[in-house]
Amino acid sequence: MYPTTSPAATTETQTGTMMEKMMVALAAQNDSDETGTATLEEVDGKTVVTIAVENEPAGASQPAHIHVGACPTPGVVVYPLNNVVDGVSITTIDVNLADLGAQLPLAVNLHKSAAESKVYVSCGDLN
Repeated sequence: MYPTTSPAATTETQTGTMMEKMMVALAAQNDSDETGTATLEEVDGKTVVTIAVENEPAGASQPAHIHVGACPTPGVVVYPLNNVVDGVSITTIDVNLADLGAQLPLAVNLHKSAAESKVYVSCGDLN
């Protein structure tokens, strides 16, 4: 299988090692200036989601999720992720990339805070 590229995501597959990885660009929302990437990598049949964000406010702890739907207004939460703190979040979710892909459309979304969860600060579509 050859690597494929879309505006929001890149998927890599190496057949010999069965490694799969998807990179999602996170775009700022609501004048947050918070941009970054979400890397989804299959490890032992599960998916490790690593979020790296620039311009997160100092001391912030921002909820992150994989939602049904697409940016800028994704739907319900499908997979809660660990909060982004100091620009980073790493979460292992109990689904492989193929099964995750079967659930598309999905989006990775960051919220301003737990108290202001309706304010989205960054979002990227999984393609």
